[in-house]
Amino acid sequence: MQDCFMNTYHRLPVTFSKGKGVYLFDTAGKKYLDFTSGIAVNCLGHNHPALLAAIKNQSEKLLHVSNYYQCDTSLLFAEKLVKAAGMYRIDGERQHVSGKVFLCNSGAEANEGACKIARKYSLKKYGEGRHTIVALAGSFHGRTITTLSATGQDRFHKDFGPFTEGFCFTPHGDIDDLDRALDKKTVAAFILEAIQGESGGAPQSGEYIKAAAHFCKERDILLMFDEVQCGLGRTGAFLACQHYGVTPDVVTLAKGIAGGIPMGAVLAGEKAADVLQTGDHGSTFGGNPLACACGIAVLDIVANDKFLAGITELGNYFMEALKKLNNKKIKIQDNGIRGKGLMLMCDITVPAWSVLEQCLKNNLLLLSAGEKTLRFLPPYIITKNEIDEGLQILDSVLNKS
Repeated sequence: MQDCFMNTYHRLPVTFSKGKGVYLFDTAGKKYLDFTSGIAVNCLGHNHPALLAAIKNQSEKLLHVSNYYQCDTSLLFAEKLVKAAGMYRIDGERQHVSGKVFLCNSGAEANEGACKIARKYSLKKYGEGRHTIVALAGSFHGRTITTLSATGQDRFHKDFGPFTEGFCFTPHGDIDDLDRALDKKTVAAFILEAIQGESGGAPQSGEYIKAAAHFCKERDILLMFDEVQCGLGRTGAFLACQHYGVTPDVVTLAKGIAGGIPMGAVLAGEKAADVLQTGDHGSTFGGNPLACACGIAVLDIVANDKFLAGITELGNYFMEALKKLNNKKIKIQDNGIRGKGLMLMCDITVPAWSVLEQCLKNNLLLLSAGEKTLRFLPPYIITKNEIDEGLQILDSVLNKS
């Protein structure tokens, strides 16, 4: 069969035709253990019964409606999402939603919307000239021209300039530099990932996050968390920023939000909830009923303290199992194994891509996050036995590398 796709991906030599649970099957029927979840998308694994039921039910009712109108499924999903993100306040015995959401189709689109909220918030309140958005070195926020502008990795910038102006970068974990960068006269927002996925970064320290929250509140700079990869329960909290006890002004989500159906979201807390008004922003497929039905199915399972505690337990087991491999090609010391929940990274001494290729031959699917870093993003439904199964394959491959 002729490949008609553009050459935008370095694809491994396999073609999948179906999936079930934590496994994928290629066109020859060969079975593979999936430690990738489609890069954190298939959070409930493949063909989860709740998602299949949601798709069947919604497909028989309504697939699309213009944003000129409301849709009952989209309204329900939006309410559940805002509440799950903690954007509500309690007056006596009544719960009042204090945040609002804009629904779109991807993480890049969500981050683009967040940048627009930041720029307008600052313009309307302080006038022109206070539009800079500060991001972290090593960050990844998307592949549109503007979200590339917010991405702190030069390897993604080659050949695509000039970029959207008004973005600058501060080093990971440097509180003094962040203090200098967050100039209240020129800066509209600070955007960061609680755990950097594409660059394989360690989780931000609590001290750094609390300092960032303090600076932003003191200077009326929007604190924006990109939770496209680390959100939706991936780290054992519904939002990764909740580990730090801070309240963000803006949060972006995508990937696992609808369990495999494309969707993104920009959530704004009380300060920024009403910044965007009629005509300011839009997305034809944003709030698609089918995606929202799947999103409801995901939230009904994931936005649950017991389920999230299970992710934390599995993540701790996974990390300890990695350390117990004691494979000389795994850098255990100096934070070589890091992450939270089921978002883990592991530095190795050999090229990551060659390990991915060999693991594929041995029926295990892995991700990289840099030249010599492996990334693990398995479905939330994985078991300890399946973790052991996959790590035994990895150990065998590394011993032969």
